[in-house]
Parts: sequence; structure tokens; C-alpha cells
Amino acid sequence: MNGVRSKQEKVFAAVAHVVLSILTILAIAPFWLMISGSLTDNETLTKFGYQFWPKVFSLEAYQYIGREWAQIGNAYLITIFVTVVGTVLSLILVSLTGYALSQRDVPGLNAVFVLILITMLFNGGVVSSYIIYTNVVNVKNTIWALIMPNLLLNGFNVVLVRNYMRNSIPKELQEAAEIDGAGPFYIYLKIILPLSKPILATVGLLTAVGYWNDWTNGLYYVTDSKLYTVQLLLNQMNSNVQYMASHSDIQMATQNIPSVSVRMAIAVIGILPILVAYPFFQKYFEKGITMGAVKG
Repeated sequence: MNGVRSKQEKVFAAVAHVVLSILTILAIAPFWLMISGSLTDNETLTKFGYQFWPKVFSLEAYQYIGREWAQIGNAYLITIFVTVVGTVLSLILVSLTGYALSQRDVPGLNAVFVLILITMLFNGGVVSSYIIYTNVVNVKNTIWALIMPNLLLNGFNVVLVRNYMRNSIPKELQEAAEIDGAGPFYIYLKIILPLSKPILATVGLLTAVGYWNDWTNGLYYVTDSKLYTVQLLLNQMNSNVQYMASHSDIQMATQNIPSVSVRMAIAVIGILPILVAYPFFQKYFEKGITMGAVKG
């Protein structure tokens, strides 16, 4: 039996490796195609289409973006500020809420938890949200317009943190601290947070990616170009390239703009920081997302 089981395990491992290898290739291929397209001559790209290796190497797409770097640099600073501040504030709110909901002896918490779950299924819609943020909170054309809408939409993250704190942190630690006279905030700061690094790193990565990639809030609430994020600015640049390429009266003046390859270069610039940061959080991400998803 041991020999049969060992043979079955080897077959399963071999099949799993093949499947995962195929999935890995399928995941990497679009990124490679995107990078290759950004480094291909625009005319060649238009004539022969996208290829996995540049047929005619060219940096004209990045040179075009470089000419716009003054505004892009400012957009990067805005995006970094929004991502860092939004992620930190979100982690504070989510960890405090998850810690409160993880307590087992507080009446009414189950009802609150159900209300949070409902927000994951339903929302007030774009129109009502727009009215609240522009007329009530009045954040239009401010830096908070890029932070607050995402900051208050963390139902899924709350569930992850709550489940992790309830199922992965022994309640005996909290009880022992309470016997020694520790209060809730002391327990939260000295016991809960240090033991919650995996789930907080996971939630922090998800939140940071959301802030970095967000452009809809800027589209809704920002008209001042000084507050453009990278994603919003690059989307505007892409739209401008498409507009200029589709109007014959200005095609002669803009015929040197790499309208096809620049779209790929824009995508590369937008996603590169996330690709660089992800490996540093991978081990926390795997552990946190697994433990935080346990039903509690």
C-alpha cells in the first residue's frame, strides 16, 4: 500500500507541476507581450501586430512618455502619498474593527458583522456615493477624494482580519493579559497586532494595490490636473493619443506619436511598482489569505 500510495503521490505531483507550469506561462505571457509591445517600433507593431519579441526594437514610446515626465513625476508623488496614507489609515480602521468583532463575549457583535457582510453584496450606487462625497463630505478636488472612497469600503478585509484574529490567535493570551490588568487597547497594541502581521501584510498589499491602480475616484471627483494620480494621468494620455490618432485634421501634426506602442508602455509604467513590491510580501500574503479565509 505504501508503494502504491507513493506512486500515486508522484503521479499527482507530476500532474500538479504540469498544470501549474501551464498556468504560470499563461499568467506571464500577457506581461511579456506587454513589455515586448512597448519596446517595438510603432510602425512595425501596427503592421505585424504584437509579438513576444520586438521585431524592430525602439524606445520611442518611453521617449514620448519622458517628454511628459514633469507631470508624470508629480502624479507619481500623488499616487505614492495616496497609497501610503490610504493603506495606513485603512489598516488602522480594519484592524480595530476586526479586533472588536473577534471578541466572543460582547453582545450585538454578530448583528454588526452581518451588516458588514451585507455591504459586500449591496451598495448605494455611484450616484448616491457621488452626492455624499461632493455635497456632504465635500472632498471634490482635494487629496481626500482619492483616499476616502476606498478607505470606507473594506468589508472583505474586515472579514479576513476578524477571522484571523478569532481563529489564529489563542484567546488564552487575551484572558491572561486581562487577568494581569491589561486593558483592551494594551492587548490590541502589544498582543494582537504583533501576532497579526501575516493578515495585516495581506490586507495591506490588497489595499495598496487597490489604491495604486485606482483611477475611477479621480475620474469622478478630481478635475485639477495637479491632483492626477499615475493611473488617471496615463489613462488621460492614452485617451489623448487615441483622440489624436482618430482625427485626420491633426494626424499630420501628431504622426510621430507612437499611438500603439505607447499604450503598452503606459501599462508597464503603471504596473511595474506593484510587480517589484509583491515578492517582499508574498510569504505573508500566502499565510494571511489562507488563515484569514477560515470560517469563524
